[in-house]
Amino acid sequence: MLSLSGFWRRHKRKVLVTTGVLGGGYVLYKLYNAHSQRLAGLEAELAREQESSDELLKAKMQAHFESIQSIADTTTLPHVMHYLSSRIAEELDTTDITERLMQMKGKSPEKLELWDRLKVISFTRMVLSLWAMTMLSLYIRVQVNILGRHLYIETARGFGSSLIVEDAELIDRDDQQKFLASSDYLSTYGMPSLILHIQAAAIEVLNGKQLTDRFNTAVLCDTIMQILDKFMSTGSPHHWVNYLMPEDACWAELVTAVSSDSTVLPDVTKFEQLLLETRSVISSGEFGNIAEMALRAVVDTVVVDMGAQSGGDLSSGTPLAKVLARVAQMGPTLLGESSKFRQIILNVPEVELFFTHIFTDANLIG
Repeated sequence: MLSLSGFWRRHKRKVLVTTGVLGGGYVLYKLYNAHSQRLAGLEAELAREQESSDELLKAKMQAHFESIQSIADTTTLPHVMHYLSSRIAEELDTTDITERLMQMKGKSPEKLELWDRLKVISFTRMVLSLWAMTMLSLYIRVQVNILGRHLYIETARGFGSSLIVEDAELIDRDDQQKFLASSDYLSTYGMPSLILHIQAAAIEVLNGKQLTDRFNTAVLCDTIMQILDKFMSTGSPHHWVNYLMPEDACWAELVTAVSSDSTVLPDVTKFEQLLLETRSVISSGEFGNIAEMALRAVVDTVVVDMGAQSGGDLSSGTPLAKVLARVAQMGPTLLGESSKFRQIILNVPEVELFFTHIFTDANLIG
């Protein structure tokens, strides 16, 4: 007991200092541990908030994109197809020729000439309707995906999302509506020239085909595809783009700036930038490929439908003169039932994949 008391007297200061150090270290450890836990908690909370923000962003972007798609499907496309149908009916009306043929008796050079005109106009009308319906469906889908991508960027920037780092100028609703409304260009301005060139292709392909020649589904399909191929391949590459969009002198300067990866573009509005991106996509080789696939899918469906409507006549073959009425009527049917044929187009796997790439891959644009 005395020795312990003596030890305490001799080493009291050291023991107190040591105890203080150990106690202070323990307190500091506890403080550090609590601080670390709080930091970890804050980091986890921030991560959850960021994830929640990104999920909310995706949900808002998807809702806005679906809204635009719905507008395109329920308003833009039906309006465009209705306007297109009325313009084609106006420009390629066969009523007068049909009535004159019904009044004429016997054979005469004039009657043969009228039949030849009816043959050309009927195929021109159907092929024009088929091409325009297919290309406008693809064109508007390109517009919607480009617009959707821009809106995604805007929404991501608004949420400060980690998903996007790209800068973007806002697109107001007037520009959105004006951009989608530009799909009327074909019906309003491109129609006369388009009719002229498809009719020229039809005249060349139909030359030598007599009214008594027997047409079956295979011959009909081959004739339609020949007219389409002749039209698409005549002229400069992608010449048909100018039927869908205006050709402006400023496009060359803009395309040059984009293709050279210039960081300074000419002074253009957001609306003009959207048009530039659309023209860049539909002028691409990839778009040309999916357009060919889509046109082929629609032609196959049209021929099957016409075969079913003929009661089997087209399977065994029927004179061309009897086929012309169905050919002429198929034009309005294509535009009146465009939703059916648009779905056939979208069911082509390569078409669906192409539009997915437009929405997700900026490198596909420009």
